[in-house]
Amino acid sequence: MISIQNVNKWYGDFQVLTGCSTEVSKGEVVVVCGPSGSGKSTLIKCVNALEPFQQGDIVVDGTSIAAPQTNLPQLRSRVGMVFQHFELFPHLSITENLTIAQTKVLGRSKDEAIDKGLRLLDRVGLKAHAHKHPGQLSGGQQQRVAIARALAMDPVVMLFDEPTSALDPEMVNEVLDVMVELAQEGMTMMCVTHEMGFARKVADRVIFMDRGQIVEDCAKDAFFGDIHARSERAQQFLAKILQH
Repeated sequence: MISIQNVNKWYGDFQVLTGCSTEVSKGEVVVVCGPSGSGKSTLIKCVNALEPFQQGDIVVDGTSIAAPQTNLPQLRSRVGMVFQHFELFPHLSITENLTIAQTKVLGRSKDEAIDKGLRLLDRVGLKAHAHKHPGQLSGGQQQRVAIARALAMDPVVMLFDEPTSALDPEMVNEVLDVMVELAQEGMTMMCVTHEMGFARKVADRVIFMDRGQIVEDCAKDAFFGDIHARSERAQQFLAKILQH
């Protein structure tokens, strides 16, 4: 579903991604972790061309991002993206947030878009809040709306960029619960997260990044189970996060 092939990216003279290659199969859940500044958010934003890259290619469901003829807005409409800070439209109601892209990008009728949006709101437990504006909801509720909004576009893959890092601890689980359900239903997912409990529960594979490189790319059980077989940098990371 996603093929990342030797991707290199620079900001000026600074190389943020170096030779990154991996594959994500249909229905697979891949967690991307690593220290701050390791390039994980940049990598996931390259997958739907929110960040340009200078070398290599990324192919999503058969479409090359690097190919000049690729219609990037059309591609993005099939790749759900959930950001750290929700990115909802503050001046629109929750229902309008869920329907605007459906009508403008997918060409759905207003009634069809509202029906789909409300069904997804119900699924994330927020149907009663459909008339409200984002500012009237908690952070956890806004993030669940953001997930519903992404799902309303019928994506072939979902990308999550640290979806819980801006939330109060009490709200983290309500968002992770929705993500766990998605994973169990077979959604192809690539998640940048520090939530190692989530990774252990639903990930098929874990990618560990450091200094713009993919240092580890292995099955979840190998990553958490056989720590001594991991690279020194991954061992240091795991030692710090797993002792608490």
